[in-house]
Amino acid sequence: MQLTSRHRLDVAITRLINRDILTIRLPIHWGVSLNVISFNKPVPIMGITRLYKSPGLKPGQVRNKCENLKRKVAQITDLQTELCYYIETNESLTEEESKVLQWILSPPLTSNDLKDTSIFDEKSSNCLTIEIGPRLNFSTAFSSNAVSICRSVRLNKIIRIEVAIRYRVSYENGAINEQLEADITDLLHDRMTECRYTKPLDTFDHGFRPDNWFEVDVLEEGRAALEKVNSKLGLAFDNWDLDFYTDLFLNKLKRNPTSVECFDLAQSNSEHSRHWFFKGRMIIDGEEKKESLIDMIIETQKYSNPNNTIKFSDNSSAIKGYRTETLRPGKTHVCSPFHLVNVDQDLIFTAETHNFPTGVAPFSGATTGTGGRLRDIQGIGRGGHYIAGTAGYSVGNLHIPGYDLPWEKNSLYPSNMASPLEIIIEASNGASDYGNKFGEPVVAGFARSFGTTDENDVRREWIKPIMFSGGLGTMDADMSQKIPPGKGMEVVKIGGPVYRIGVGGGSASSIEVQGDNKSELDFGAVQRGDPEMEQKLNRMVRACTEMGSRNPILSIHDQGAGGNGNVLKELVEPAGAVIFAKKFELGDPSISTMELWGAEYQENDAILCRSQDTDLLKEIAVREKCPVNFVGTVTEDGKIILSEEEDCDPSKYLNANYKYETRHPVDLELELVLGKMPRKTFNLKRLAVRLPPMKLPNVTVEAALERVLRLPSVASKRYLTNKVDRCVTGLIAQQQCVGPLHTPVADVAVTAISHFSTVGIATSIGEQPIKGLVDPAAGARMSVAEALSNLVFAHISDIQDVKCSGNWMWAAKLPGEGAALYEACSAMCSIMKELGIAIDGGKDSLSMAARIGEDVVKSPGTLVVSCYAPCPDIRQVVTPDLKAPAAGENGYVLFVDLSNGQNRIGGTAFAQVYNSLGNETPDVDRSDTLKNAFRATQRLIAEGKILAGHDISDGGLIACLLEMCFAGISGMNLNISHKSGSALEVLFAEELGWILEVKQTNHNYVLDVFKQFKVPVYLIGRSEGFGLSSKVKVRVQEETVLDSTVLSLMYLWEETSYQLERRQKNVEYALEEFTGLKDRTAPAYKLTFDPDVRPQVPVRKVFVQPTLLLL
Repeated sequence: MQLTSRHRLDVAITRLINRDILTIRLPIHWGVSLNVISFNKPVPIMGITRLYKSPGLKPGQVRNKCENLKRKVAQITDLQTELCYYIETNESLTEEESKVLQWILSPPLTSNDLKDTSIFDEKSSNCLTIEIGPRLNFSTAFSSNAVSICRSVRLNKIIRIEVAIRYRVSYENGAINEQLEADITDLLHDRMTECRYTKPLDTFDHGFRPDNWFEVDVLEEGRAALEKVNSKLGLAFDNWDLDFYTDLFLNKLKRNPTSVECFDLAQSNSEHSRHWFFKGRMIIDGEEKKESLIDMIIETQKYSNPNNTIKFSDNSSAIKGYRTETLRPGKTHVCSPFHLVNVDQDLIFTAETHNFPTGVAPFSGATTGTGGRLRDIQGIGRGGHYIAGTAGYSVGNLHIPGYDLPWEKNSLYPSNMASPLEIIIEASNGASDYGNKFGEPVVAGFARSFGTTDENDVRREWIKPIMFSGGLGTMDADMSQKIPPGKGMEVVKIGGPVYRIGVGGGSASSIEVQGDNKSELDFGAVQRGDPEMEQKLNRMVRACTEMGSRNPILSIHDQGAGGNGNVLKELVEPAGAVIFAKKFELGDPSISTMELWGAEYQENDAILCRSQDTDLLKEIAVREKCPVNFVGTVTEDGKIILSEEEDCDPSKYLNANYKYETRHPVDLELELVLGKMPRKTFNLKRLAVRLPPMKLPNVTVEAALERVLRLPSVASKRYLTNKVDRCVTGLIAQQQCVGPLHTPVADVAVTAISHFSTVGIATSIGEQPIKGLVDPAAGARMSVAEALSNLVFAHISDIQDVKCSGNWMWAAKLPGEGAALYEACSAMCSIMKELGIAIDGGKDSLSMAARIGEDVVKSPGTLVVSCYAPCPDIRQVVTPDLKAPAAGENGYVLFVDLSNGQNRIGGTAFAQVYNSLGNETPDVDRSDTLKNAFRATQRLIAEGKILAGHDISDGGLIACLLEMCFAGISGMNLNISHKSGSALEVLFAEELGWILEVKQTNHNYVLDVFKQFKVPVYLIGRSEGFGLSSKVKVRVQEETVLDSTVLSLMYLWEETSYQLERRQKNVEYALEEFTGLKDRTAPAYKLTFDPDVRPQVPVRKVFVQPTLLLL
């Protein structure tokens, strides 16, 4: 929308007006000032008024939408668009106020082009007008920010501004009937967040009146009463829950619960929030396991260096970092100079998934996934700082119209979930959009598409997708420990107001099979993201933490699943608190008590502070325009009370002798509902899976490459990296794109933690779910190995300093799946112990299945391992792009082969594109060899002996080699003779290992180092020839199996990305970029200065105060 892309001049003027700077002088060469911008005659505004702007979308967007419509309805001839702004005011605007409003809504630095009538009002034959706008159950982020800007310039009469898109669809005479009109409408909107306006809006009142809370009559009806409310409110209570809560209220508390309490317990004690499965008693095939999943995971800590400062106990994890110089303001609550200070900083990592919301509404689900993970960084200790993010997407078969991928078979997809194609585009749009607007770069990630029906007629596909979000950050070392809640402490909510958003998201995400819930409850769990509010919240938290020992935040938790009911209980446990409903700022006055307590509205944290710091927090909040509500007080009676009283007086609740008779919507003892909850028991059975061996197809290597290089997990990810910021903050040392053409193939991401030092953090990702379908244990081990073989290319402090986040996405409660998850977790923990690395946090999503008709489709069980480690020198990073040919030399190509002589093809990209799984998958046969190879490579990187390096993963050895050629726009001449097996097995097996390019003069030294570490390494050829016309020549056992140009192979690799790119940007631009690949060359860099000579900066003796400063 225009407000988010407005020219910085507009933003600066808005800020200046808000800070009462009345005299504004602009440089003459800008050619614009407020008093020369012309406006149409202002429209009198009162109630709801409409203003129109045409065109509503960019030409490329219109063309894409028109193409989509024509594929469905061939009779359509043209498509036009306009925007309609719906503006609600509480009284009439003056002429001057109307001018300012129209200036805000108009494109920057142009004359006003808003009209009070639609260009589509004129009747025209063979045309259909369809207006699509946001659902009215809550204000959009656009409205929140528009109203905020209006208030910043004293337009306090504006209540709400929403924007709709109006489409005029032209068609051949008599071609559109009622069904086709419905089809067109479906194609033009996202039904989870938008709807059709059949007539212009005259009110934002959606007519929804939520029910009052009520008692659930457990005393009279017993468990049956809970079963009724479970069905009515979609609480996802299982049999254990129903029995436990019946006993709790009937026998222990001896009272009826309220509907709000039931909703609270369903959300905050859901599988999503409490991880019952990982903490539970496991009985597999009748045998009880000695350890729970979480016990096994925690055990890995004993085998690695004890460098964690936070593990398994907070919103993020942290390890010891470095002491660095950093800029800090002298005073954070007022304008003040910055100073360089020395700070001990811990290194933070967190990761989570947002799968269910992304499945039903991909864009908004991914935005809030990113926002929630950012708040996990904020919510560590007494406040953390973000640096960079990572992202991952796993979806079903794409079925891109007009682009046939032969392994994708026609299948049914559920109507209540977005299609895989929609998800991969819109989810990545949402995550990228949120990070771009907030100011966080994405520096690493993965993307995978898979769907198959195996030989046992079991369909596996990511109908319920994975939207993964990870993040790096820092925390002052002395802020790592939260201050326990104490009597009289203030309970504070900071961030956006209460909206009817994400109501029931925690329980909805915990349903065993998506599709078993009522569709209206799925709508209720849809969320919205507001990155501007997130940044306001971030600045407020940062202002507090940068005060050092004066930090007013004693404890902080981010609001996520379960809303206020979850976050406030966690914040005050075990002390207890009284919370006053009347003290919350409401974004919608019709919010019910249950919605206030359970809604997962975003961009909000809960903190504790001392009463003497309330004025300071208010001052910071005003400066950063971040709402702050003092909603309650810690009581130390061990109870959580939500009160609807008008007087909001906490003092009586601080009196231990106070006896209240008021019936509160929430009145729970924390020890009973949060502290000493008994473990659940899970009886699991293994399912014998019989998979036949893969029969190798009778194809050439070149024919196989035509498939493998177009598989989304192997193909170029340029469609993802093109649209996301990868360097904002100025702290990014290594992101996804490398080489002269910025090719997205990097293995590891590296960031600095200060602008004044070269120490930092390295992170990498490993996930191998398709191998896990063949062998769950092997899939887990290969996920760990992939993460390490990516991390190896950044020099870190030590392998035993590596800590990992483990994220599990599994249909764990369906037959056979829980036992497979246990097997995978056991294998992961075992190999980590052998390697000396450890898990220090993670999340799980254990309802990864969807119902299609009568069938249940399970998503492939997935473990995502995210490694992070201290990086003593961020300059010591090796990237995959070949470098010797660009320097006019030939490099030597070395193969660090950790396969133990194996060429297993099961679960590989090659198997997938030929519609097979196989029955034998790559595995880690010698963990000691992997550890030694890691250490040898680390030593060589520190010594500067390696030019380029890349790990073998999806697509096998040949994909690894080709990606190095693509990134370096250089050729290779290879002869692989040390491995037995056919060329297809040798080149497409995804066995563990990596490829190195070294200078010929360093070749013998590198071989000697690997020999010292007892690691097998082989010289397999040379890098030679620079430019896209260079040749890639590959021989296997002396037989030539590939002889092609870099360009021809790169076109294959880029094609799937292009097909996705043209569906998310102007088609002409996408085609121009794709076809223009053949003309690209490396940029010619020429320094006009000596970089080793530091210029002398002249000292300014006279300081002239500027009239206007733009930041």
